[in-house]
Amino acid sequence: MLTELARRARSPRWLGAIGVAVALALSATPAAAGNERGNVQISEDPFTNATSQHRTEVEPDTFAFGGTWVSAFQVGRFFDGGASDIGFSTTNGNGDHFAQGFLPGVTTFSQPAGPYDRASDASVAFDLRHHVWLISFLAIHQPPGQPTGVVDVLASRSLDGVHWGMPVPVATLNTFLDKNWTVCDNSVFSPHFGNCYTEFDIASQRDLEQMTTSVDGGRTWGAPQASADAVHGLGGQPLVQPNGRVVVPFEGVGATRGMRAFVSNDGGQTWGTSVVISLIAARRVGGGTVRSSPLPTAELDALGNVYVVWQDCRFEAGCGFNDMVLSTSRDGTTWSAVQRIPANPVGSNVDHFIPGLGVDQLSIGDHARLALTYYTFPNASCTVATCQLEVAFVTSRNAGASWSQPKVLTGPMSLSWVPVTNQGFMVADYISTSFMGAAHARPAFMIASPPPAAGAFQQAAFSTVEDVDGGDVATADDPVQFVPGTPAPGVDDGSNDDDNGI
Repeated sequence: MLTELARRARSPRWLGAIGVAVALALSATPAAAGNERGNVQISEDPFTNATSQHRTEVEPDTFAFGGTWVSAFQVGRFFDGGASDIGFSTTNGNGDHFAQGFLPGVTTFSQPAGPYDRASDASVAFDLRHHVWLISFLAIHQPPGQPTGVVDVLASRSLDGVHWGMPVPVATLNTFLDKNWTVCDNSVFSPHFGNCYTEFDIASQRDLEQMTTSVDGGRTWGAPQASADAVHGLGGQPLVQPNGRVVVPFEGVGATRGMRAFVSNDGGQTWGTSVVISLIAARRVGGGTVRSSPLPTAELDALGNVYVVWQDCRFEAGCGFNDMVLSTSRDGTTWSAVQRIPANPVGSNVDHFIPGLGVDQLSIGDHARLALTYYTFPNASCTVATCQLEVAFVTSRNAGASWSQPKVLTGPMSLSWVPVTNQGFMVADYISTSFMGAAHARPAFMIASPPPAAGAFQQAAFSTVEDVDGGDVATADDPVQFVPGTPAPGVDDGSNDDDNGI
């Protein structure tokens, strides 16, 4: 539970309008081993509508700039997709206080109310040129008892990450859009400084990848465009290099299955042909009981080197469980061989999934600092009744050449505490980590606690600050040989590419 309202915050602007934002002093959960500072709860689901599950928050994204850290997430998750609203939580400095609230004008449950039934898939960005924070999200028209109808992409804007305006349209195509992600060009050396880019896919067209561009701080957005090869995929996370090149890693589906990427060199006027980063071998987590997919988590360092991480089982005998793997690129077209992140030894039977990568954008090349938060089952062979869910954290100070020992941030959690959806138990399709200074990373993740009653839930957004202290000594593993194109037993063969919808 959150504590009482804070009596003071860092500045008056941190106090939002009633029903929009409040400054909170947050309670801490007991620290797990290796998590000395403890976790703080940064939000709580206040909604009471009977149509969705409550005390439920899922799927956080984060972004940090200039000492301000903003997270956004779904609040009040529906069993069959979407949520009652999008929540946010914002802090600066050392995170003693957070300003927390819910976006206005989105759903019928928002304050003030909006025209949509549900919201989903929040993504946070900051535009330095126009000095505006953005949260893009899916806005869903879904009549009761009907399959998902029209899903639009919208964005809310804020000058301080606390006071949010009414949403503006990003893409309204009168169809089912999915998996949006937004980034802005914050390089003063870029010819496209101040452009913002949003990726999404048209789910009703077999996840056709789309990009749209704003040049006015997210007030208006251009016509959506496909890549040159009209590739199909989902979960793209666009990144902008210092020279203005936009690199978009994504999970390809259908005939273009695998981890892929495409780029734009002209500020989003055109988008190139996609290239293959790697094939994907990913085992379904918990036998398919947990909602999870090998979506990419991607970031870049000060030189524009791109780092992409996803869950993958290629290094384990028979693809018995998932590791986390990494590929890097300098230009978005040529990619390194896939490298296993050694959070646990090969053959450990520890399942790793839903990673959220952070990279210190002031660090450079071989000295780039990486921080990775993820969920894990310490025993991948567990059942729904016996699985123990944990959140863990590893770091590197040498661009992923070596990694720290894992820290358990929280857990164990029983799956019976986790909200259930039509695609399995859900904490997120993705989580996020952002740097607050050179040596500290702040992730956002969901923690489920024992519910107060049968059929109820108690899952909320949490954060912590962790040191980046790994990567001094190289490690070595003897990975099981993986032959590209030859799925191992139990590998997800892509027959349910669209599992991760809204």
